Amino acid sequence: MPNPHRKSPAPSPDGARELELLARKWAYLLSGVVVVSMGREDLDRELRYQLETLCSAVAAEPVDAAAASGVGERLVALGYVGEQGLQCTVDVLGKGLLGLSAFQPLSHYAERITAALGALACGFVTATRAAVLEQQEIMQLSLLKAVRDAKWHLKESEARFDEVATSSASGIMTIDLDGRLSQANAALGEILAVSPSSLTGTMVYDLVRADSAETLREGIAALLAGERDRFRQSQQFHRADGDTARISLTISMLRDAENKPSHFVGVVEDGTELMLLQNELKRQSLHDVLTGLPNRQYFGTHLESVLRRADPALGITVLHLDLDAFSKVCDSLGRRAGEQLLVQSARRLKTVFAREKSMIARFDGDEFGIVVENSATTPDVSTLVANINAELTEPSYVEGHGLALPASIGVVHRPPHDSDPAELLRAADSALRRAKDGRRGQWELFHPGQDAADRRARLLAIGMPGAWEHGEITVRYRPVKHLATGEVAGVEAVLHWDRPEHDPVPHHRCVELAEETGLMLPLGEWVLRTACGQLRWWRQQSGFTGPLVVGLSVNQAGDADLVRRVLGALAESGAEPGWLTLGIPAAALTAAEAQDNLTVLADRGITMMLDDVGPGAEDLALLAELPVGAVRITHRHVSGQAREAAAALVPFLGRAGAATLVDGIDSADHAEWWRVAGVTTATGDHLGIPVPATEIHTAL
Repeated sequence: MPNPHRKSPAPSPDGARELELLARKWAYLLSGVVVVSMGREDLDRELRYQLETLCSAVAAEPVDAAAASGVGERLVALGYVGEQGLQCTVDVLGKGLLGLSAFQPLSHYAERITAALGALACGFVTATRAAVLEQQEIMQLSLLKAVRDAKWHLKESEARFDEVATSSASGIMTIDLDGRLSQANAALGEILAVSPSSLTGTMVYDLVRADSAETLREGIAALLAGERDRFRQSQQFHRADGDTARISLTISMLRDAENKPSHFVGVVEDGTELMLLQNELKRQSLHDVLTGLPNRQYFGTHLESVLRRADPALGITVLHLDLDAFSKVCDSLGRRAGEQLLVQSARRLKTVFAREKSMIARFDGDEFGIVVENSATTPDVSTLVANINAELTEPSYVEGHGLALPASIGVVHRPPHDSDPAELLRAADSALRRAKDGRRGQWELFHPGQDAADRRARLLAIGMPGAWEHGEITVRYRPVKHLATGEVAGVEAVLHWDRPEHDPVPHHRCVELAEETGLMLPLGEWVLRTACGQLRWWRQQSGFTGPLVVGLSVNQAGDADLVRRVLGALAESGAEPGWLTLGIPAAALTAAEAQDNLTVLADRGITMMLDDVGPGAEDLALLAELPVGAVRITHRHVSGQAREAAAALVPFLGRAGAATLVDGIDSADHAEWWRVAGVTTATGDHLGIPVPATEIHTAL
């Protein structure tokens, strides 16, 4: 007998993942065809909730049409969805629901899914019709209000026009169709050095110079013929004192209620002041206000012309500078001190290039651009760079403080004459970023080959979110084994990116790319939640009792929300803190936030592992200061000369009460050597490569 209160069973980890992927796919495709008033994360959560509601409606006996209809109504409430949104929803859910493991066999659920989608569509249509009717009513009321307001605004605008004409600094005149002035304001009288009343009845053509009167006649004739509504001309008016006023004249045609020409309105602006103002605005738009140097826009335009005229043999050199530690000056001495330092740095750069045909520009913040038209006497690149830093490192006294900031510099030397200026600036910026990579006061010459490799890496990094969205990035697991027996002592969760038509991206590379874009925080949290849920399932199904090892990145280690993320993953999966071992890079523990995270998580019962430990005294000191339960010696110290020094740590670590794990074991000889050295557990390709959860389950 059917159960009228039947609900969909609680999804397994795989079932929950299916719903998550289907909801994300729905949100991704829907956001491409509709406009909604919420961000992507909010849309993901909303559609996940609606998908769960729809699944419950399908599973109910009979099918809960009201709930399914409510999903359609909610879609309309999200924003401007329309027919494309409905079509997208039916396409995605029509295929996606049939593929869910919870709705198998299809013979039982196919008709129910069809009924639920039909109810969804009905709810969508009903809600859309109601929204359209509401909009029509609002529009009708708006039109009535607009008519009423228009009449009132007409009277108001007439009064305002009279007031504007009287008080305006621009000359204003009304002109009859035959060209005679019928009215003029005080400003026009001042421009012509006459009283406004004396202008009444004057022909407008008599106000201008004889050689430009014909141009004015042609413009007014075009207005009368309906060829245009207004025109603007530069003219010269005769003044009563004998001088000439350079003005900008705009004349517009005004029509009566029957759309017939009524009269003209002329606006006269003093062209002398306007020309001065325009020249100043143009200068300001192309120059930096603080230093007086050309700005990036001017520099780019100049670069284009320099490329065309450069000496074919000597070419040009483009430098992109960034003052090192400039932010520290601003943070400690204030913004005003930083601005003074920028002005002095600009002067010193001018001194360096005083004998060269060059342009120095200020880009953004503490960045400068320089283009040099090379000549036979131009120094080589290394000498130019040395001269720059020699000048900049001479102390500049700002508010009593002697400041010296060297520059990191990216250089593009003798680029092709047909180079695109924008691409040339990008190349210089790319070289600058490489010069600043972990260093200060250095310079880097642009190399096309290296740049191509960097761009491929950046393209790979920015493609990670989409790959994660489409399920290309997964969590894989590799065994942690006892070196003495070969038995599985634990499992480590790692990332794996299976790129279509490309080689897979391993865990360490995934972490590097995700760190560059900031994706590591949400991606790392997902790894924790997925792996903890899998560990819980393994313990229930196979009785596996080993720990789950998850290595954190440097950014994760210093994340202010790390404790919340970890405890949330444990609570969601039902896993115990004692089941989890978290690895924090030793290099990250120079930050107080990372040390606090380690201490708090250790207090909650989680085993904290120090990752990538070297034989240095600083790393060893961390063992005495922090509650570290394990130490991992990474592949960098597993072989070669570093191996002996790393092995010497093992007895010390044992006395300190920290278990030792070695990573990077790729041969039986390595495994035996480290076993003899006293290490009990290890990971590496020799002991087991990362595999999907279904494959490693058999080894547990």
